[in-house]
Amino acid sequence: MLVLRDVLGYRAGEVAGMLETTETAVNSLLRRARAAFDARLPLKGRDRAPLPRSKVERDIAGSFVETVENGDIDGLVALLTDDAWLTMPPLPHAYQGRDAIGGFLRGAAARRGAPMRLVPTRGNMQPAFGCYLPVPATPVARALALLVLTLEDDAISAITWFADTRGFPRFGLPSALPDE
Repeated sequence: MLVLRDVLGYRAGEVAGMLETTETAVNSLLRRARAAFDARLPLKGRDRAPLPRSKVERDIAGSFVETVENGDIDGLVALLTDDAWLTMPPLPHAYQGRDAIGGFLRGAAARRGAPMRLVPTRGNMQPAFGCYLPVPATPVARALALLVLTLEDDAISAITWFADTRGFPRFGLPSALPDE
């Protein structure tokens, strides 16, 4: 539910409709979920994220885009904290640490066979990107995923990879781009 509301941007009423419950119940569950989530976060790092839209945030996001679009997995891994996470809700896939994340990203790049394109947006007040993959033999790149970054100091401490692209319009992102 937090993913639907806070990350993908659905209104509480829309989430209630999807879950066949009331808006009041959704809001109550969201408050409890946020409190439980906050209680589990370590105190270390809570206040260490760069300010939104600051030069530090822009520099990290710019480096992220450059490495992803150039297929530079080693460069991307170098942007991560030692204990970074890559998660893919609602799938149970989760990778922690540079080696595990790098291994997953190398395998995913080999399976895709083409570099991804990123379009910046924001999700949950954090840097986020619509991720697009060229469709072979067409002039189109289709929406693949929404990537939301969590930053700590001058590094990326988490990448949340949402494969459900139905929420793209809520982020001002198109479902397809002309392939360059």
